[in-house]
Amino acid sequence: MHPDSVTPVYAPLRLDDPDAHRWQAVCDAVVVGFGAAGACAALEAAHGGARVIVAERFEGGGASATSGGVVYAGGGTSYQAAAGYADTPQAMADYLRQEAGEVVSEASLQAFCEHSRDMIGWLEGVGVRFAATVPPRKTSYPAQPYYLYYSGNEAVAAYAQHAAPAPRGHRVKGPGMSGRTLYDALRGAVEARADITVMRRAAARRLIVDKDGAVIGVELWQVPPGRHQKRHARLSRLAERLHNGMPGVADLLRQRVLQLELRHARPVAVRARAVVLATGGFIFNRAMVARHAGKYLQNWRLGASGCDGSGIRLGESAGAAVRHMERVSAWRFINPPFDWARGCVVDGRGARIGNEETYGATLGHAICERHGGRAWLILNRALARAALRECAGGRLWAFQALPAALLMLTGARRAASLEALADKLGMPGAALRATIDACNAAARGEIADPAGKSAQMCASLETGPWLAIDISANSRVFPCPAITLGGLSVEESSGRVLAIAGGAPIPGLYAAGRTAVGIASNHYVSGLSLADCIWSGRNAGRHLTQQPAADRQAHTNEEISHEPTY
Repeated sequence: MHPDSVTPVYAPLRLDDPDAHRWQAVCDAVVVGFGAAGACAALEAAHGGARVIVAERFEGGGASATSGGVVYAGGGTSYQAAAGYADTPQAMADYLRQEAGEVVSEASLQAFCEHSRDMIGWLEGVGVRFAATVPPRKTSYPAQPYYLYYSGNEAVAAYAQHAAPAPRGHRVKGPGMSGRTLYDALRGAVEARADITVMRRAAARRLIVDKDGAVIGVELWQVPPGRHQKRHARLSRLAERLHNGMPGVADLLRQRVLQLELRHARPVAVRARAVVLATGGFIFNRAMVARHAGKYLQNWRLGASGCDGSGIRLGESAGAAVRHMERVSAWRFINPPFDWARGCVVDGRGARIGNEETYGATLGHAICERHGGRAWLILNRALARAALRECAGGRLWAFQALPAALLMLTGARRAASLEALADKLGMPGAALRATIDACNAAARGEIADPAGKSAQMCASLETGPWLAIDISANSRVFPCPAITLGGLSVEESSGRVLAIAGGAPIPGLYAAGRTAVGIASNHYVSGLSLADCIWSGRNAGRHLTQQPAADRQAHTNEEISHEPTY
């Protein structure tokens, strides 16, 4: 059995005479992965006249369906305008450049921002709905009935001095965490098209290339219909449901799923003019995480079972380059409860980690990258009581309120003096005292906050007793989720995968979403990964149809023996 329960990936099958090979299906494009990126690629390719097969190892949805359904968009969307906010594509780009760094070119970033409003309109065209209601204050994820919010660091002073702030997190209207609502709209649009066939329980195990190395198809291994496919569906769904509460049990179920695939799946060779890899990141592949980003092995794996790096490994098997594989986004959200962000976060030596009002992934990055994953939130009784009242007020999501209340009531270290608290935490008392004294001086207005926290968020911690809450990356009561951000190196405007040798595009191979390097591959803010999935998926789908019409027609007229009921 494969030790990591991940999709097996083999060296490409090289064909000197592709016409002599026995193909089970022929189409214009195969999209590997049926999440948001794959769905968008398939829709745009079909819109451009391509016949498409979508191959999905599980049911579909992936990390997109389990997400909060936030799409990062701006530049003056109708919802921003309705809420009374003026935004421009340039202001959006000026902010995102601070988050995206140099992972994409200025031209690509500008294009993303210029077309942001169009992206929202395109989503509305497939049935996605948004709203203009804005929560009364900063939050990591808005409760009902709020759908437009500051989903990153836009309003933090250090960022706002470079770009006029505006709320750009557009949460999809839907019950609960609305990623499922977003995905269901995309899935419905895909399944409504006669020129797209969806193959479920079908994992891509190797690419098929011609004698020159151009990708001309993919070998899928599909669990056949009947009891094996039903068992595969049952086990994989149960693994997803149990992951948050019983991750060890979920991993055992994933091993059983892989064992079933290895025993019963059958090969389906698909010939295509293009293959789009859109299988997500690699957070569920511990070997890849250990190799590229080992310090994040202690973090909670956020995503879905399909985030096993299979798309990245397929690309590498064909000679593709990868970039930014060490980039991981770790989420340490401490707002809500609101008054937690008014406290002070320190490392194991009692030193301040950073501005507590910044976006949770900014704080999580600092904790994991610069402070060894160790962090403590220091509050006093007044802040803790205010936070508990908010947790009990019924306005927060359960996943926000319950862990916070549990930590304050049963998991915190308490002491009547800062020195005694430091002793319980195993850190120098003088260091913790100096850190808190500086926070208190900022709260009194005597100095600017050393970490740049705004004056209204600075709270006095002069009066005890004090408590410390362990918010380290390895906490199981208060998980610090992580997703991978790096992937295959691609041509930014088209999604064509670039070769490690020479950097030219590999003919016939595309990648999108978290399988590829994109706008979200430096630092993540809520909604940016979904937006990049939609953006990059659509770009790849459009580009792959840009081939001579006569060649396309001749190719799609070939006999197809694939049974779409699989």
